[in-house]
Amino acid sequence: MRIQVIIPAAGLGERFQSDIPKPLTLLKDKPVLIHSLEIFDKSDLIQGMIVAAPEEHQKDFEAAVAKYSFKKPIKVVVGGKNRQESVANALNTLDPNTDYVVVHDAARPLLTVKVLEAAIHACVAYKAVIVAVPVKPTIKRIDPMNSEVNATLDRSVLWEAQTPQIFAYELLTQAHKQGIGLEATDDAFLAERFGAKVKVVQGEYRNIKITTPEDLKIAEALLE
Repeated sequence: MRIQVIIPAAGLGERFQSDIPKPLTLLKDKPVLIHSLEIFDKSDLIQGMIVAAPEEHQKDFEAAVAKYSFKKPIKVVVGGKNRQESVANALNTLDPNTDYVVVHDAARPLLTVKVLEAAIHACVAYKAVIVAVPVKPTIKRIDPMNSEVNATLDRSVLWEAQTPQIFAYELLTQAHKQGIGLEATDDAFLAERFGAKVKVVQGEYRNIKITTPEDLKIAEALLE
């Protein structure tokens, strides 16, 4: 069973307010991206990783990866103008004998190997799996025209999608081909549009995505 990881890291990260790409920002003296890569390097189920980086920073990403010792091969490729294009570009460089593809946000450095491998084992049975957690707050749906509440949603059926998201190689490849032109914020959306049933594996609340400078401070505290 051959499993490869794609890490889309070409986003601008405008909310992070930094002069360098967010994945290269230091988190406890190590780039955020490196924390994420180390998770997959620890798992015996993973054979290799591909990072989709901004074209203008590809050399910076390659240099960052080269500073650290990894057991698994890591390739840095040029990403696209959005997440969807970055994943598609990386898919085109995968070994054709790949069985399953793990897609993980570069800015989620606190994933655990336990959750990763539970999701991989589930994908062998279900072909499409996402890691998610039940939402905690009360969620209101509002009218965008006047900001008035028009519904309070049933919290028991609402889950916050995280990554990794894991798919059978052929399923994800075909979903991306059929999803060209769509604005997909995650790969599960494309799989759903392709007709796949997506299984949820419960993750951990500590698996946060670093979006703002405040999130970086939270991640530092969690690493303590």
